[in-house]
Amino acid sequence: MTLDVKPTRSELIKLKRRINLAESGHKLLKKKRDGLILEFFRVLKNARTLRRELNEKYLLTKEKMTAAIALDGMAEIKSAAMALKERPAVDLEVKNIMGVKVPEIKSNARKKSLFERGYGLISMSLRIEEMIDAYEDLLISVIRAAEVETTLRKLLMEIEKTKRRVNALEFAVIPKLKSQAEFITFRLEEMERENIFRMKRIKEK
Repeated sequence: MTLDVKPTRSELIKLKRRINLAESGHKLLKKKRDGLILEFFRVLKNARTLRRELNEKYLLTKEKMTAAIALDGMAEIKSAAMALKERPAVDLEVKNIMGVKVPEIKSNARKKSLFERGYGLISMSLRIEEMIDAYEDLLISVIRAAEVETTLRKLLMEIEKTKRRVNALEFAVIPKLKSQAEFITFRLEEMERENIFRMKRIKEK
């Protein structure tokens, strides 16, 4: 058995330190991996709820828009859109989840009153008002869903990266270090036996 290590006591001490360090790192990474997996499933549960809500709100908005177009016409809808006082704005910030940077979307998107929308002085049909209500509700859900979906992707990438590091330590780095330590221990014991044998031969002479 030959390994690329010097069979010395100082080298053995270094290897034992490296083994302890690698095993500590392995333990910490496993904890991180398990924590990330738990967080991933927590966010996934939330994402499934948001996806369902988003789909329902999309269908409702589509239904309300179809009714408004059919009964009020595109000209009325465009007129309502032009009267808007405020457009939705989005700011992207970053938050930290177990060392993973994920987006936090800040938006002024919210359901507004008729006056806040700027429709106080114009004629507004109930159908267009319902369509706008549904659209604003949908927009809020889209923003929330975008944040959660991106968080899921980021967490999944970090889980995979952490898994690779755990496996590398567990199946490659630590076994190699232990094998080297065993080899040095074996060679030192062998050298000790040879030394004792030589000393006996010298005494016999």
